[in-house]
Amino acid sequence: MGLIDRYGDRLPIGLETPRLTLGEGSTPLIHAAVVSERTGVDVWLKFEGANPTGSFKDRGMVVAVAKALEAGAAGVVCGSTGNTASSCAAYAARAGIEAVIVHPAGAVASSKLMQARATGARAVAIEGNFSDALREAFDLADREGYVQVNSTNPYRLEGQKTAAFELIEELGAAPDVLLLPYGGGGNTTAYGKGFVEAGVGMPRFHPVQSAERATTFASAIRITAPVHAAEVEAVLARSGGEILTVADEALLEAWRLLARGEGLFCEPASAAGIAALLAGAASPGERAVCIVTGHGLKDPDAVARLDQVAVEALAGAR
Repeated sequence: MGLIDRYGDRLPIGLETPRLTLGEGSTPLIHAAVVSERTGVDVWLKFEGANPTGSFKDRGMVVAVAKALEAGAAGVVCGSTGNTASSCAAYAARAGIEAVIVHPAGAVASSKLMQARATGARAVAIEGNFSDALREAFDLADREGYVQVNSTNPYRLEGQKTAAFELIEELGAAPDVLLLPYGGGGNTTAYGKGFVEAGVGMPRFHPVQSAERATTFASAIRITAPVHAAEVEAVLARSGGEILTVADEALLEAWRLLARGEGLFCEPASAAGIAALLAGAASPGERAVCIVTGHGLKDPDAVARLDQVAVEALAGAR
């Protein structure tokens, strides 16, 4: 059962909304025994990499594309560093409409672009960063009359909030702490919305960013100007949390620990929450959930890159 059928009573869905789905949602919640032992925290991993295109983006995209289809749109467009692109392309293909992907040249994992092209999207590479791609996507939407489906589209956040509902169902209550990668801030905003609507209390939110935001090897969070910065601040004020910053070296350590300690292969950005926990983001005895946002196969080249980083670091230490 897809999200539209499962949570239709809590989404902006009407009788005319197509019941679009690729089987998104209902992702695993996995206890992280190794990380729990190391930190003294009761750590759980919400593995969003189990969604159809391999990332959390599918939750919001299914609602955004369904509403675009309901409105009679001929196509959808997004600016992307990768995961939004592959999700947009897949759901547009499912809906039978065109997808246009605007992306920064050379800044997107090849596997993500491959996904988008395989499902029929038209990819437009531009010089610049994610913010430049987003502006071009807005302009293109205006020129061609397509619906823009980045997280500035409110239906995206409506779909993504369902992950908070699932956590509450799985744990029986909100966790004490929620940690997740901080790129554009849409996911933090969506989780905040979900917990508020569920009425069970807010966990302490810790969006986690790289200290090397503009150049981090974790391409999914290589976003210099978070679109949802103001909304994120509102969530933090309500939850008593704060933005945490970790070095790329700490992301590397956390990524390797998830893979080799827990058996969970994720893309580098997805390990941000674990990196923050290893740095003391939660107190012993607290229950913490880390949102693992994307599967490792979203960025398989990272394995070679990160192993090379480790080799160079070892050589330098000698």
